[in-house]
Amino acid sequence: MELEIRKAERTDCPHLLELIKELALYERAPEQVTVSMEEFEESGFGEHPVWGAFVGIYQGKIVGMSLYYIRYSTWKGRRLYLEDLIVTEEVRGKGFGKILLDHTIAFAKAEGYSGMMWQVLDWNEPAINFYKKYDTTLDGEWINVSIDFKKH
Repeated sequence: MELEIRKAERTDCPHLLELIKELALYERAPEQVTVSMEEFEESGFGEHPVWGAFVGIYQGKIVGMSLYYIRYSTWKGRRLYLEDLIVTEEVRGKGFGKILLDHTIAFAKAEGYSGMMWQVLDWNEPAINFYKKYDTTLDGEWINVSIDFKKH
């Protein structure tokens, strides 16, 4: 049971988007995935990439990913924001999520970031319990705010 981890490449994008759609289905919001393949590829591998990712490969197939970007805190400085940590359902329970998260944490530390942040849904007990194994702080004080811009 060996998981190979490497930086994502442009050619991985179709597999990554499939993992994202699987996560959205698990999170009960499949209709919320509206990003096009072109936008996804360009934003990760175009002239001005805004995200990076690590992929987990098992038996020659991408089975997981950690997708991140850099955010800036006026209080803490540069921090890595973990947008998605996904392991496909068929291989969950093998420790691949831990391997991906550990790799991402090591990357953030090596880059000199002041820490990492991410979100978890309040009903996702398996994920919450997984994250509690790390010296994490679960903050119920802040409220998420977002605005969507409709393309016409």
